[in-house]
Amino acid sequence: MPYILISTQIRLESGPTTVGDELSDPELMEFLGAQKVTELGNNFSEYRVQTMPRIVLDKLASRGYNVVSMCGVGQTLIWCLYKP
Repeated sequence: MPYILISTQIRLESGPTTVGDELSDPELMEFLGAQKVTELGNNFSEYRVQTMPRIVLDKLASRGYNVVSMCGVGQTLIWCLYKP
């Protein structure tokens, strides 16, 4: 899986950080220390870590991922990373 999105709420930029969806690579999610969670009322799961986005970005960079773009949508910060 060459692309990955990570996100966090602006008011929670020290964590938690969402690092994947229910179809994400389980081995990569384990490397990040992510737990699969399902919010009440959602019919999908997400992977989350309790660390800040900078730590997640550093870990993904060590695996060869590069930030392609970053943006803010409402109160959410989103990074798109790509691994060549």
